[in-house]
Amino acid sequence: MPTNTPLTNQVVTVVFNPGEDADWFSASEKVNDLLNANGTPARRFHVRHRKFIGWITRFLDYYLVDTARRFGAITKAAGGRKGRLDLNGGAAKAATEARLRWHAWNQYMNSNTATRREARTWEDFQALHKADPGKLSLAEARRRFEQQPRIVAMLAYSGAHEFDPYELAAYQAGEHAYAGLHWRIAIVGDLLITAEGTILKPATDSIADRMRFFNEAIKYLRSLKSSARLCAVTIA
Repeated sequence: MPTNTPLTNQVVTVVFNPGEDADWFSASEKVNDLLNANGTPARRFHVRHRKFIGWITRFLDYYLVDTARRFGAITKAAGGRKGRLDLNGGAAKAATEARLRWHAWNQYMNSNTATRREARTWEDFQALHKADPGKLSLAEARRRFEQQPRIVAMLAYSGAHEFDPYELAAYQAGEHAYAGLHWRIAIVGDLLITAEGTILKPATDSIADRMRFFNEAIKYLRSLKSSARLCAVTIA
């Protein structure tokens, strides 16, 4: 997604302290207090259905926040008790989808001589803009980025997948990096607010800083007990 824009259309994962109200309204209040932004619940977590009793729990929304159902059975939720959320399953699904998308992108890029060569990433042009805004406006930086043959090809693609040009750095880093980025996004979102009220976010928009942030956030989430409560909020 292009940066240098307001903090919108991003997903914030909120972790609650034990004993706190753990609904999406409380999560939105934390987001508003710490980020000065309004949010709505994001039903993005897969729900765990345990073996043997899964046929019962799939219809019960206890310890879950803002659930989505299909044929009466719960499929996703905006949050809830960590033990009820299938974080690993969601990550695996996101990684599989990302690998398929990357392979389609790689084949498409290599099908044309003009698009085989790596393009300059959006972060490169953004850095030039920030270094001298008077010399290179943000609009001109974006125009130069998008006029590259590889970017034009990504925008022109009309197959089964959607290629985001602003993920070019991850695409060009290879299949493992691209899939790794997306399974981390599936668990964390774009930012994380810890139970202690600390905001974890990337230092910059570079793929390296985003990976550092995701690794720190996932380490934090893995340290939480299964009774910990989470909620995902979309800033809109």
